[in-house]
Amino acid sequence: MEAFGEESKREVPPMLRKILNYDVQITKKLVEVSLRTTPLRSLRNHCQFLEVSCHGIVWLAGWLTFIWLFNNKELYQLQVNLLIALILDIVIIATIKAFVRRRRPIPMNKLLSINPDKFSFPSGHASRSVMIAFTLIYLDPVSMVFFPPLLAWVSAICLSRVLAERHYILDVVCGAGIGILEGLIMWMLWISQSTSASILSSLSDEKLDGGEFHV
Repeated sequence: MEAFGEESKREVPPMLRKILNYDVQITKKLVEVSLRTTPLRSLRNHCQFLEVSCHGIVWLAGWLTFIWLFNNKELYQLQVNLLIALILDIVIIATIKAFVRRRRPIPMNKLLSINPDKFSFPSGHASRSVMIAFTLIYLDPVSMVFFPPLLAWVSAICLSRVLAERHYILDVVCGAGIGILEGLIMWMLWISQSTSASILSSLSDEKLDGGEFHV
C-alpha cells in the first residue's frame, strides 16, 4: 500500500485503509492547489528554511548552546524543562515512526534537496513546534508580544510539511496532537526552579553564582 510503504507486510484494516487513501488524495489536491495559489506558493518557497527552523538536531544543539551561554537564574527552569521536552519529543516520535512505518509521500516536485528519514507518521516538526509553543505560552509564558509570531511559526511549520510533500495531512494533524500531549506530560513533570538550578550546577560549575571559567 502506498501510504505504508512497500516493505510493510502487515494487514491494514479496511476502514484504516480507506482513511489512509483519503488522506493521500486530499494531500495531493492540497499540494496541487498550492501551485496555483499565490500565498501557498510563497510559503512553499520558504519550506526549506521552515524545515531547518524546527529540525530536532538544530533545536537540541541550539538549546544546549543557549544553556551554556546564558547564566541567568530566571532562565534555569525553562532551560531544563524544555531540554527534557525536546528529548522526550525525539524519543516519542522515533518510537512511533519505527512502529507505524508509514512511508513518506512520493514528491510531485523535488522541493528540498536534503532527504529526511523515510518514515512519515507522525510529523516530528509538527509535534516539536506545537510542544515548544505550548511550553512558551502556557508552562513558562514569554511576553504576549511573542504569541502571534510564535503561533504563526507553528502554523507555517505544520502547513509547510504538507506543501513540501514531506508528510500527509494526517501525519501533521496527529503530530500536532502529540505535541499537545507532550506539553501536558511536561506540565505534570514540570521541574521546579530550585531543582533546575541544582541540575545545571551539577552539569557545569559555571552555572553557580560567582562561577568562573577555569583555565
